[in-house]
Amino acid sequence: MINRRMFSFVAVLAAVALFAGAFSAVAADATATGTWKWSTPGRNNGPARESVLKLKQDGEKLTGTITGRNNTDIEIKDGTIKAGEISFKVVRTGGNNGDITITYTGKLEGDTITGKIAMGTGDPRDWKATRAKE
Repeated sequence: MINRRMFSFVAVLAAVALFAGAFSAVAADATATGTWKWSTPGRNNGPARESVLKLKQDGEKLTGTITGRNNTDIEIKDGTIKAGEISFKVVRTGGNNGDITITYTGKLEGDTITGKIAMGTGDPRDWKATRAKE
């Protein structure tokens, strides 16, 4: 006959196992892999610039490209994702001023990434990308 302590212990283990299974199923669905899009206001009231980010997630590593000027793809560098927190860098050729490194950080929540773009010593700008329907 199972005593009450043993029954309580088994019940707690079963609840933990169910919760862990549900949590890992949710975490497996939260992937950064895909195509992401957002708009950036143009300079001096010019037209907005559309950005496209293509990401591939492998564990905590992110690789991919982002559209640059003239619709060229630029490879992202140092891409990571951990607990939904995304970070990567893009190096743009700056011509006379040399290369410019832009750092993107954000939080992945479902089909949205919300975060900051930092370039040089200026104030970071907000960005919000949504997953493109393929």
